Amino acid sequence: MNREKRPEGTPIGRRTVLGMLGIGAAGFAAAPYLQRGWEGALAKASQNDPTGLTGLLPSPTGFRYYSIVGSVPRKNETDYELTIDGLVDHPKTYTLADLRAIPQTRIVHDVLCTDGWRVNKTPFEGVRLTDLLAEAGVVNGAKALRFTCFDGAYSESLTLGQARRSDVLVALRMQDEPITHEHGGPVRLYVAPMYFYKSAKWLSGVSVTDRVIPGYWEKRGYAVDGWLDDADRTDGPT
Repeated sequence: MNREKRPEGTPIGRRTVLGMLGIGAAGFAAAPYLQRGWEGALAKASQNDPTGLTGLLPSPTGFRYYSIVGSVPRKNETDYELTIDGLVDHPKTYTLADLRAIPQTRIVHDVLCTDGWRVNKTPFEGVRLTDLLAEAGVVNGAKALRFTCFDGAYSESLTLGQARRSDVLVALRMQDEPITHEHGGPVRLYVAPMYFYKSAKWLSGVSVTDRVIPGYWEKRGYAVDGWLDDADRTDGPT
């Protein structure tokens, strides 16, 4: 089929330009809503997908979505709690408001998954885990931490030395926004120097233990110490 072509150099009308600018501005304004809608759709689809293949679909942010259970309850300011217990002098339960009232630390680091995807220079903000441990008062004989999640199934672990690094957060914000449910919010663990499976989503409990208890994926063959190749593996403050 022959198609009529605009001669080279023919000026585009002002109404056309203004229309294009209007479409661009509308798209820019709508982008955050479209992104959230797409992310929510991906997360919902992945929860109903026993194959896990939905988790391979990219979102606008570059992240993938995966849950080991079919459905995860939603938590917010009214019902979220984080419990610190185990080998500590002062067990404590924090609400979301409590965590927000503690001085926050911002870390910008690349996120890497063992599935092969990567999101560069991702900002996370939250409370340094070592500050919560100091408040709880870790007792003699403590060697590790076990993390549990309100999905009812996932768990993770760190040695006490790893947990005391300054780049390990109980995170409340990601990419300069509150962490959404789809990203493991309202609170998740963020372990910057390790692969992303160590950064447990939907964090609800931190228990100080006398030994490392392998987490969900470690029991299925993943490394207990999930260091990134270029990570500084120094324990304690860095």
